[in-house]
Amino acid sequence: MKTFIKSVVFLFIIPLLLNAKVSVVGELSQDLVVKPGGEYSGSIIIRNDTNEPQEAKVYQTDYTFQWNGTNNYGEPGKLPRSNAKWITFSPAFITLPPMGTITLHYTLNVPKESQNATLAGTYWSMLMVEGIAKGSAESSAPQNGQMGIRQTIRYGIQIASTIAKTGTKKIQFLAANIVQKEDGKRLLQIDIENTGDIGIRPDVYVELFNDQGVSLGKFSGVKNRIYPGTSVRESIDVSSVEKGTYKALVVVDTGGDDVFGSQYTLKF
Repeated sequence: MKTFIKSVVFLFIIPLLLNAKVSVVGELSQDLVVKPGGEYSGSIIIRNDTNEPQEAKVYQTDYTFQWNGTNNYGEPGKLPRSNAKWITFSPAFITLPPMGTITLHYTLNVPKESQNATLAGTYWSMLMVEGIAKGSAESSAPQNGQMGIRQTIRYGIQIASTIAKTGTKKIQFLAANIVQKEDGKRLLQIDIENTGDIGIRPDVYVELFNDQGVSLGKFSGVKNRIYPGTSVRESIDVSSVEKGTYKALVVVDTGGDDVFGSQYTLKF
């Protein structure tokens, strides 16, 4: 009987970062009204949520999204409406004290206009804040020799700058569908694209009318942020409405006199 002795290497899959240890305090979007040639400043507060020092890095990306759920965090400054190259920030590498905070400062310098380069509407990009796991190649902390899977959690802060008193608001209705969910909810899904050149965060609602023209009330969606060239899907709960055929007036109110509407016939 032969006995084989095998050398076995065990890799312990250790989730070293299950929860966020570094977080961003406050809103994850900042909006600036700017003028060509102007200089503007802002700040972001980053917090250590643990009782030991933590590290984080800060970097830039471009950012787009579409109604089907796709998000793209591309190379900064590549999109036509990216303001990434207008922004400088400090520090790029952060060591946070236990349960402490550090303020990240940024400056946005809007280019001057010329005969060949005019600015109008909204320009935007992202500042990303990403925690650095201890023992990783990017960490300044000593390596502990452990092998495992590290979960990376990052925060994206949208920095949007709109040139004052310029641009137009315009939207396009792409589609409207009734969806019956497994939990019994009935949703009206409306896909909306921003075809203008100003970023918007509109109020979206649908008003339903029965076959006698009587309104059954207004049903509201969510105030999603929509940048030029991006699109979102609004999901409005109409579960309380009895089955039947209705006329639907979908309204997108972007503020002021800029209100857009579209009519549909819905049957559910």
